Amino acid sequence: MKNIFIYLLSICFANSPSAQDTGIASNKNFLSEINQLGTSHFYHQKLSFTDSLQTINYKSRQWIVGGISIVGYGGSLIVLNEAWYKNDERTSFHVFDDSKEWLQVDKIGHGWTAYHTGRAFTSLWQWAGLPHKKAVWIGGLSGALYLTAIEFLDAHSAKWGWSWSDIAANIGGSALFMGQEFLWKEQRIQLKFSFHTNHYSDPQLEQRADDLFGSSWYERMLKDYNAQTYWLSANLRAFFPKSKIPAWLNVAVGYGGDGMFGGFENKWTDENGNEITRYDIPRNRQFYLSPDIDFTKIKTNSKFLRTTFFILNAFKFPAPALMIDTQGKVKGYFVYF
Repeated sequence: MKNIFIYLLSICFANSPSAQDTGIASNKNFLSEINQLGTSHFYHQKLSFTDSLQTINYKSRQWIVGGISIVGYGGSLIVLNEAWYKNDERTSFHVFDDSKEWLQVDKIGHGWTAYHTGRAFTSLWQWAGLPHKKAVWIGGLSGALYLTAIEFLDAHSAKWGWSWSDIAANIGGSALFMGQEFLWKEQRIQLKFSFHTNHYSDPQLEQRADDLFGSSWYERMLKDYNAQTYWLSANLRAFFPKSKIPAWLNVAVGYGGDGMFGGFENKWTDENGNEITRYDIPRNRQFYLSPDIDFTKIKTNSKFLRTTFFILNAFKFPAPALMIDTQGKVKGYFVYF
């Protein structure tokens, strides 16, 4: 449930530095600037003659990014501690095996957060002038390391605990991002997220959902694993460069779950102390196939739109979809969120 919140925090910090450049450049600096900017997916742009008269103080940018990283990570840990852990009983370090919770939808959420935190901070370090490979190592690992710090908070909370499956998911998300950067210097296969609201006709289930996931749409987005879908979205043109396929067109396979009203099973105790079991509701894995859009492949000279597209690429574009679940049910959607 913390994963989307963490990503939004990282994006806020990752888009904080000013992109203004100062000073006059020599021809040597200008050529170096072109080379550096050419490797950045996020800040790639055509340089005008006016731009060529400017130099970039990369040292200052590196101090800015370093400061943002320290303040951002530290500040968000404080916010998370206040939001999720403050009222929980504290314990000594302990391990909790939650590998079978929520049909592993939450684990993919960990990977998604590590992937996109690494993506954001790699772009920041490239903006600060680091060579591509070094930026990927530092930025790419930042997501997994940051989530590991959060895992220590879990490890000292009676409600949760240190989870090795969470750690594996964090590493997996970072590896997906870094591996593609080292292999292709681009993200041909992107890890994306989508969400839809669920409402239940059964009053007991609706009350359970309110108690477990919250009643507002944003609480449900963060907490309701029945409403979350995670996607591997592949850019077709990247794999078939000589084809006439639109550069922005992706095909995505998704994974989600349904029928989950508890982490491990549909069993809980209500506010009156009554034990409720709803084993009549099957807990299903769901698999999806859908077209998607790679927003970063849409050409624009607007820095605002490039930043917007960079952020939007963390989320699956609503589109027609085909779903099949572990009960054998097949369903088509005209538009699926």
